[in-house]
Amino acid sequence: MTATNDTSAAIEGRITDEDIERARAQIGIPVNKSGELWNHVPSQDGISHFAFGCGDDNPLFHDPAYGATTRWHGQIAPPTFPISTGIDQTPRFTDPERKKLFKGLFRGTGKYYSGVKWTWYQPIYAGRPVLMESYTQDVQVKESSFSGGRSVKETYRHLYVDIDGNPIATRDESYINAERHGSKKAGKNAHIERQHWTPEELAEVEAAYEAEVRRGAEPQWWEDVAVGTELPPVMKGPLTVVDIISMHMGWGWGGYGLGPLKYAHQSRTRMPGFYVPDEYGVPDVVQRLHWDPERAKALGIPAPYDYGQMRASWVTHLLTNWIGDDGWLVEMDVQTRSFNFHGDIHNCTGKVVGRGAGAEDVLELEVAATNQRGEVSTSGTARVLLPSRQTGAVVLPVPDAELRRRGAAVASRIGGKVGAELRRLHGE
Repeated sequence: MTATNDTSAAIEGRITDEDIERARAQIGIPVNKSGELWNHVPSQDGISHFAFGCGDDNPLFHDPAYGATTRWHGQIAPPTFPISTGIDQTPRFTDPERKKLFKGLFRGTGKYYSGVKWTWYQPIYAGRPVLMESYTQDVQVKESSFSGGRSVKETYRHLYVDIDGNPIATRDESYINAERHGSKKAGKNAHIERQHWTPEELAEVEAAYEAEVRRGAEPQWWEDVAVGTELPPVMKGPLTVVDIISMHMGWGWGGYGLGPLKYAHQSRTRMPGFYVPDEYGVPDVVQRLHWDPERAKALGIPAPYDYGQMRASWVTHLLTNWIGDDGWLVEMDVQTRSFNFHGDIHNCTGKVVGRGAGAEDVLELEVAATNQRGEVSTSGTARVLLPSRQTGAVVLPVPDAELRRRGAAVASRIGGKVGAELRRLHGE
């Protein structure tokens, strides 16, 4: 999630006015940057592997036979599954000016996930292709409390649609580009040490896992929910390298095009700035700060930490457990406030804070994830729909006209990859 080049600004990890200007010039322009898809077309196994990587054993995400007994008539994907799929129909830039605009922004800085807003319109099924488009939605400049220098917050929109252009979901994901030279000086996390767990403390964690409640086939009726209702919590952690590996098993490499052995050679050839030699001189990906303690310490971070996408998926686990098979998660907007280091737990919690006047109105919730130090590292809001004894089944949300038009444009692009993927799917 970081990069370097050989200019003096990049070596020092400084943010330049030129980069800020170019970032703002990218707003609204579709750009093909999804990389190699991990799940070219969603499959039964791909969906199950993703849920496995999130630590979510809900049979709705694993078992087609179980799914057939629900209103969805089959296995569906966990809410954040789109991060692992999406055929990008956007043509790659060929004109020099456009290529220059998108080349090498904020090199040498640290790029940290800061939050995401998801909105969902329809489920994803095995065998049904997902198309996508991504572009910069917003750019904000501010002083960084983490690095002690200047930072830039970039928000990228990812629009996912079905083969007909009907929106499936939007994902507005934000990242902070922080100047490297300030991170060691700031020392914001210098006091934190990895948690040492006693058998008694671990027993409490195991008990929390055992106490997890999944609503499943029993409807969570809209009429039975009051403001102040608390969701049964979901435990995650203590975080280990296996958790990071398992997330990659379901997610892939997040579109970076990384991989082992010869794939790593090809990646180093294509983007050498994404590799930094370790203490033995072996070039390794900058992302290793998620599992390599020495790399994390070299960057002024006391220990490796998770991916923000993991915590977003953990919060959706909390929400889908509570709404049951018949509910629908409409929206989730969460921010990450601090690192989730190896050895940390995260107890995911939620509470109903508002409800509409009619049975078809959404319920408003507050959600959070709290570690063993009592720090709320992730917080935000969510909106859900529940079935009603009075009006019946949930009616899925309808995207606005502007989003439907953009979705239709994504699906109608000629010369994109979707045709080839469909032929491959059907063995042609």
